[in-house]
Amino acid sequence: MDIAKIEQRIGIQASTDSIWEVISHLPGWDGWNPVETGTGGTIAFGGEITLTEAVEGLPERQVTARVGEWQPYAQLVWMENRGLWFRSMRYFEIEELEPGSCIASNGFIFSGLRGEMYFDKHRKYLRQAVTSVAEAWKAAAEA
Repeated sequence: MDIAKIEQRIGIQASTDSIWEVISHLPGWDGWNPVETGTGGTIAFGGEITLTEAVEGLPERQVTARVGEWQPYAQLVWMENRGLWFRSMRYFEIEELEPGSCIASNGFIFSGLRGEMYFDKHRKYLRQAVTSVAEAWKAAAEA
């Protein structure tokens, strides 16, 4: 299976609790996340997450996805089938380096032939999206 991944890692001077609180409070995403808004749903295995994805340079789209993995204070992953031969995964990860200092990552993984083609065509917009989300997540967690 073909896989394409884009990720942004950023250092955050905050506790895992503070960083997790920012992403686990889905209705609060409108206040900090420049790409995913109108976010709602349930963070639980198989839980449904809904949101509006607005990647600059690409058409806005409504997303309904399923939580594939999650671990409090460490990870949130959701997956979406986008059609024949195209699946996407969106993730947020927190790695504690020491108390009050973490590395946070967010990214997209596209799989399938059409997923790889989508990634190749829109790489620069996706890079801008994960970078802007990382910077906004950092600002919100450190506030």
